[in-house]
Amino acid sequence: MYRIIKIGMDVHSKNYTLCAMEPTIGAEDRIFGEVQVAPDYKEVICFIESLKMKLGFCDDYSIECGYEAGCLGYTLYHQLTGAGVKCVILAPTTMLTQQGKRIKTDKRDARLIAQCLCYGGYHPVYIPTGEDDAVKEYLRMRDDHKLALKKLKQQINAFVLRHGQQYSGTKWTIKHVTWLKKLELDPMYRETLDEYLASCEEQEAKIERYDKRIEEIASEARYQENAKKLGCFLGIRTHTALSLIVETGDFKRFAKGNTYAAFLGLAPGEHSSSDNVNRLGISKAGNTHLRCLLIEAAKGICKGAIGHKSKELRARQSGQPAEVIAYADKANTRLRSRYYKMIRHGKKKNVAVAAVARELACFIWGMMTGNISIRPKGDTSGPAVSQG
Repeated sequence: MYRIIKIGMDVHSKNYTLCAMEPTIGAEDRIFGEVQVAPDYKEVICFIESLKMKLGFCDDYSIECGYEAGCLGYTLYHQLTGAGVKCVILAPTTMLTQQGKRIKTDKRDARLIAQCLCYGGYHPVYIPTGEDDAVKEYLRMRDDHKLALKKLKQQINAFVLRHGQQYSGTKWTIKHVTWLKKLELDPMYRETLDEYLASCEEQEAKIERYDKRIEEIASEARYQENAKKLGCFLGIRTHTALSLIVETGDFKRFAKGNTYAAFLGLAPGEHSSSDNVNRLGISKAGNTHLRCLLIEAAKGICKGAIGHKSKELRARQSGQPAEVIAYADKANTRLRSRYYKMIRHGKKKNVAVAAVARELACFIWGMMTGNISIRPKGDTSGPAVSQG
């Protein structure tokens, strides 16, 4: 007799809760065992071995484990697959959830994961290669330092304001930094501000070093071509291009551009019933890091004259095939035109920027999958995929 066993795992840094379940048609699911073990993949393997003994070695069966994406990253997945155990990572935003749930325990969560595995109520997380994952961690480390620098600058501004000083011009320009260094303060206050400024300069030097390293990584053979193609778009420089490449992985796993936008959490939501239509904001589900990068890229697009190409953009496009440049130019013109049109019709700035970011994601999908000659029905200014 062939049997299918699914093991849901609710994993934490201190323990794993396991639930082995066999799906049955027209009857209640059969649970073979629920147990809490130490946070070690070997304990999971021991649980599977004891389960095999319970099932009987004469039976033909398939065993699959799964856990929700979280703090463990891909570590447990690689450990189990390396030991010959089939494993998947479930995307939290795609999992079926219990309606009206008022009690949450590790045991119930493990059972819910097992049910998702049994009946396909989830989408698996894409597993990047080891090289891509290492680059992703480096890029995110750089972004963490960028956030730390932003917080440090806010602390300096607050410190100066608390002591009766306020700069009237644009902050964090050369003039502003010179003004900070020449402020006349009491000796202890002056020493405190100097320490703040020294930390700020040190952080800026680190980020500059990280950016140089990112340029080196992007120039490697496996990333260079795609990074340069993405650099043809307004608002996308090396850091954003490389992040899109390593965190998305295979763009062709998305059937359409709007599917890719949904993966980034840029797809609009809807809560309609009967004749009542209620449109919602973007879902904010999926890859938060890439979504933030594309929002920042969209802000860069939403500035300047329509059709204008800066010297920097021309330099990034230099050496690229004519069809790639033409596709990027049409995308840049279309996105900037759409932003100004939405603003003229009374759309809020943030709403317009999010809409531009969503369409930019569709253009990126088109560039990375080679669909750069497709046009929407009745429109020749952009790819069909951008209309979603």
